[in-house]
Amino acid sequence: MSITDPNMSDRFTSAMEEIHNKHLKIYSDIIDTTTEQSQSHRQFVKTALDACLKKCMDDERLFETIQEFKKDLEQKSKSLKEKQRAISEVMSEVQEKEMQKEDVIQKIEKLTEDQTRRKALIESQNKVNKNKLQNLQKARLVFQDHLALEIRTVIDKTQLVKSEKLQFVFRNINPSDQNNAYVITMGIKENGSYQIVSSDPVLDCLPVLESRLQETNNLPAFLANVRKEFISKARC
Repeated sequence: MSITDPNMSDRFTSAMEEIHNKHLKIYSDIIDTTTEQSQSHRQFVKTALDACLKKCMDDERLFETIQEFKKDLEQKSKSLKEKQRAISEVMSEVQEKEMQKEDVIQKIEKLTEDQTRRKALIESQNKVNKNKLQNLQKARLVFQDHLALEIRTVIDKTQLVKSEKLQFVFRNINPSDQNNAYVITMGIKENGSYQIVSSDPVLDCLPVLESRLQETNNLPAFLANVRKEFISKARC
């Protein structure tokens, strides 16, 4: 037809341009509609998001308020239970004291009787101790005056806790030098037993003497044996 009709090509071109223009208008309308709907959707989403955020904040404040009320209620409930327990304990103590009243009276009477017996026992023990003290004084005179024994108190400052020790200084041991000192140092352990710290000069048999002292608890006999060992060592 383009061969037989020279205008056919122009009409075809015009028709194609018209179709193209229609498509462009349709596309333009679609783009405008899409843009308008997109803006409307963005505005809807923004409004919905703002509403959700406000709702979340309101819910968080409400939740915090509920938690505060809950904590306050728990504290009041705990305080009430403690007061109830305290009242119950006081009532129990009052009842227990009422029940123990007779027992206390009986115990007081028994303590009075025990005190009377202890007083009599103490008086008797004092008499015995007085006799022992007299014997110890005699022994002291023998050791100090006749055997020249000197007793010293030594404070040990090297330890974390200061402790007192006793030094027994023997003289009249060495015939060539009567004033020469022979010393043994003793302490007392926490359990009350004697502890030999050192001797000057050193006695080889000191552990045996210490063991015997632990068994007999006889300090004068121990000192007498130590003196004998010092005399034996001085004569060697």
